[in-house]
Order: sequence, then structure tokens, then C-alpha cells
Amino acid sequence: MHLLVPLLQGSPLHFAWMVLGFVVVLTVLVFVHEFGHYWIARRNRVRIEVFSIGFGPELFGWTDRAGTRWKISALPLGGYVKMFGDADPTSGLPLTSSERLTAAEREGAFHCKRLGQRAAIVAGGPLANFVFAIVVLAALFMTFGQPHTPAKVGKVMPDSAAAAAGLKASDEIVRLDGQTIDRFEDIQQIVELNPNVRMTIVVRRDGKLVTLHVTPRLVIEKDRLGTHRIGRLGIEGGPVEYIRRSPTDAVVRAVEETWNLSATTLDAVWQMVIGKRSVDELGGPVKIAQISGAVIQLGIAPLLWFMALLSINLGLINLFPVPVLDGGHLLFYAAEAIRGKPLGQRAQEYGFRVGLALVLTLMVFATWNDVFH
Repeated sequence: MHLLVPLLQGSPLHFAWMVLGFVVVLTVLVFVHEFGHYWIARRNRVRIEVFSIGFGPELFGWTDRAGTRWKISALPLGGYVKMFGDADPTSGLPLTSSERLTAAEREGAFHCKRLGQRAAIVAGGPLANFVFAIVVLAALFMTFGQPHTPAKVGKVMPDSAAAAAGLKASDEIVRLDGQTIDRFEDIQQIVELNPNVRMTIVVRRDGKLVTLHVTPRLVIEKDRLGTHRIGRLGIEGGPVEYIRRSPTDAVVRAVEETWNLSATTLDAVWQMVIGKRSVDELGGPVKIAQISGAVIQLGIAPLLWFMALLSINLGLINLFPVPVLDGGHLLFYAAEAIRGKPLGQRAQEYGFRVGLALVLTLMVFATWNDVFH
């Protein structure tokens, strides 16, 4: 009973928004990911037996003319595409030896496809997540506009990291930590991830470039979505502008934003691995539900932005070289390419067991973080 308390805090309407947001966001992103696998598999003439949104018992579904069972299942925490010949939905091992299949069955079996075809099918899921993020961000930049604040210091807070470094109002920040700065938003992305890290900052002052050194201070902020440990310089920019982009420019900017968000996410994960960032910041299903419920009430633009960000995270996580995840399959395929033959079935079985244990442990830990905080 105690574990349900954080989920049920607030009004019934708040809880309803959480559930609605969670279902909408996860259903769309899982469909996108699994459709990436499905689409490339179908292009390579692989027979698809099941396309499931969620796990567990089927709630409802239908079977198409190609024999694929499309279904919605009871537990909305993921999904899978089961291809012909798979022993299970992970597509890790074949159900039976390929020698026992007829020629027609081999034609539609995933494990009978060439190495390059199998790798493309596996990579299709994460790729679909990145493409989805780019499409969504490009649409936002064309319609609502891209947030753009000139990278000019409007105000320096007294006794701040910026004041200690010698930054002044009207300084234009050109480079920070070796990265070219185009918008004030770029500064925020870099600084928030690097509290207590000494960085080089180049500013344009009175027409000249001046190099300074600044160490963002650690700030602990609390809001309705939790506690955040972030870096702060102590500067303010100007008012935020929203610039509507042309279709071509919007796509280019969306690709850049997807790349930047991916790099920022990987940087944060690496900081957790080496101990520079607390693993308490890991979030699980409850955290996703909280944020989904909050953003769905703010309007379509914040919801789409959050879905794009979560889609990028989903794509990145699935590329981690952990058996059971797509990245683990690609790792096995890389070994197969080097060896000239697949890894032994026993080695793959042990790999998938270890990978499953790691993933389940991470999920439990992240969910515990959600509940505890």
C-alpha cells in the first residue's frame, strides 16, 4: 500500500492526466520504434507474426492479410515485433534449426536472412525513433517556431560564478567549453550538465575576443517533477524569441537539435557511470507518467517536444551494447562479421540472460527512484 502513495498524490483529475499522458506518449513512441523494425523487415521479405503494443495478455487486436497479428496488450511498458522463426519476441535465437525449414519458410524467416539484412532490421527501431524526433522538431520549428535567445549577457548576478569569472553585461558568448555558441539555449544545455567543472569561455567584448575561465556552481532545484542537480553561471539573457523556419531550414535545425540532445543525454549517462552525477536522477515509468501528465496539460507544443526528447532517449538506450536490447544484437552481429560465423547458441543464451538481468535491475532501480522521491 505504501508504494502506491506517490502515484495517488493530488486530485483524481491529476492522476487521470498522468495516466492519459503516459498511455499517449508510450503508445506512440513504442509504435514508432517497433514500426521501424517492422517496415525494414517487410522490405526484406521477413514474415511478421505479431506486432504488439505492450506485453502480457492481449486486450484486443486483428489479423491482416499478410497474417500479422496486430494487438494491444495489457502492460503498456513497451512492445515487440515477433518475426517468423523467432524463439521469442527478442529475436535473439531461432525457434528451430534452419535446416528443418522448407525453402518457402526460409524465405520468410528472420534468422535465415543475410547478416546485413538482419543488422538493418535490428537498427530500424532506434533509427525510427531518431527520424520521428527530427520530423516532430521540424514541424514545431515550422509552426510554433524555434526558441532563440541571442547569446548575449543581459545581467550578471552578484556573487555568482559569472561575476567571479569576470563576465559583464552586454558580453556576447562566442564559445563555451570548446563548443560554438549560437543561442543562449546552447549555454544552458552545456552549463546545466557541468556543475563544478572549470570551463573556458570566449566572449566578444567591445569588438574584441576575450578568453575567460568559469566554473558553474552546483544548484539543487526542486519542482513538481522532482529534484535536479544542475550547474548555474548566474547570468540572464534577453527575452526568448520564437523563429519560424522554412521547411528546409527546419529539417536542418531539427537534425542539429537531435544531435545536440543525443550528445547531452550520452554525456549525462557517462557522468553517472564515472560518478560525477548521481544515479538518483535516473527516472522510470512513474517519472515518465508524471512528466507526461504535466506536459499534456500545457498544450500540443510542449507535449510534442517531450515526445521528441523521449524518442531520442529511447533510440539511444536501445543502441547500448547490452544483449536483449537492439545494441546487443548489433554487437553479436559485429562479432559474427569478424568471426565469419555466428556466436555459439550457448554463448548467446548466456549473453541474453545477463542482458535481461541488467535491464530488469535497471528498471527496478529507476522505478524505486521514482517511488522514493
